[in-house]
Amino acid sequence: MLIGLVGKPSVGKSTFFKAVTLAEVEIASYPFTTIKAQHGVGYVKVDCIDTEFNTQCNPNHGFCINHNRFVPIDIKDVAGLVPGASEGKGLGNQFLDDLRDADIFIHIIDVSGTTDIEGKPTKGHDPAEDIKFLEDELNKWYYNILIKAWKGFVRKTEMEKSKFSEAVAKQFSGLKVNEYQIKSVLRNLNLSDKPSVWKDSDLMRFASGLLRESKPMIIAANKIDLGDGKKNYEKLRADFPKLNIVPCSADSELALRQAAKAGMISYVPGEKDFKILKELNKKQREALDKIKKNVLTPYVEGTGVQSILNNAVFGILGYLAIFPAGANKLGDSKGNILPDCFLLPPGSTALDFAFFLHTDFGKNFIKAIDARTKRALGKSYELKNRDALEIVTR
Repeated sequence: MLIGLVGKPSVGKSTFFKAVTLAEVEIASYPFTTIKAQHGVGYVKVDCIDTEFNTQCNPNHGFCINHNRFVPIDIKDVAGLVPGASEGKGLGNQFLDDLRDADIFIHIIDVSGTTDIEGKPTKGHDPAEDIKFLEDELNKWYYNILIKAWKGFVRKTEMEKSKFSEAVAKQFSGLKVNEYQIKSVLRNLNLSDKPSVWKDSDLMRFASGLLRESKPMIIAANKIDLGDGKKNYEKLRADFPKLNIVPCSADSELALRQAAKAGMISYVPGEKDFKILKELNKKQREALDKIKKNVLTPYVEGTGVQSILNNAVFGILGYLAIFPAGANKLGDSKGNILPDCFLLPPGSTALDFAFFLHTDFGKNFIKAIDARTKRALGKSYELKNRDALEIVTR
């Protein structure tokens, strides 16, 4: 699973990326600070199961704060997108190519309205334009890929009576598009079962539907505490009721995480408060007070950054956090308690989990055991979020 950060230049993508990964990246208030795509590791937040066993976990990967388990995920920050990117404007071609392997997009917008459509400083810009243009560019990206070989593979599928969904899946194989998604789009759009008679508008509708199905999106309304942020956010919610829009302040989240890393405060990402641990100077205290007053207190999701990651992974993609755990022993051979927590796609079974852990576990699967109830589970058992399972093999 890979999360792609998208948006026009200078909206705070690099700040968001640095906040969730604490990686050293360049942050500047001019377009195209990010030229090459940057990979990093972020973390989704899960209620750790260790409290249910009256113990404290020792993660091999990620970390745990006050029984909040943070599980690693891959994140990619790409160059800013400008209108005309699908025709190669700006860093368009490179940008789009960098997005091929993403499973979901977080579209970061400057909700304060202080950057224009190309990311240059301004006042009073309507962020609704940013939502519309990016969707348009991504739709054209999919359309251009589709149209390149359209006549050829449509004629071939009709002559050979082969599956249209198979042909499209092959054309989009590098973008993680599968047959199930293609069939879902065809059902929803009610298009003719003879693609050769589709109009150009039908092709665009199909490309757009395929984009939404294969690369869903959540919108991070960044800089909520600046300029017209709050007013613009409320307007966006009214204008785009079907979109998943979350208010956030990546700059505030970065400041809190850096302060926590320096030992100044105790802060759990995603929470609405922090605790000061040592004496701060006037400037530091004023900065933290400002974050608390303008960001943490007014908004349910705190800075919004952690909520956006969790929403993307668990809410939209539907992934499940699964803990390997023995029915009678929670530690590994080194004595680490509940050392692992893995993310599996929705619909995964106990057998899928066994294969995920090791091919031999899957091949020699006998049963799974629920560490909480000690109940035996068959290979077709469908996993639930925060399951704790032991795999028994022959």
